[in-house]
Amino acid sequence: MAVEIYAGNLSYRMTEDSLKKIFEQYGEVTSIKIIKKPETDRSKGFGFVEMPDNEQAEYAIQKLNGSEVQGRNITVNVARPEKEGNNL
Repeated sequence: MAVEIYAGNLSYRMTEDSLKKIFEQYGEVTSIKIIKKPETDRSKGFGFVEMPDNEQAEYAIQKLNGSEVQGRNITVNVARPEKEGNNL
């Protein structure tokens, strides 16, 4: 089962290609999406990385969370669903 990873506090100059190269050091990457402001096409400073292997994803999170990339300490963790249901 693929793991979706949140990558935050990214440099606004970060490209999807450069983010993919960083994560590929730890395993296979199936998709990359840096979130951009629609009106300016400028990065919002975060994105999502999908890795198909759970162990590789955990390793990438462990190694990259808090590390310095392009002058910023990035936040890397398992992405949470956009909307979580009520636990009643």
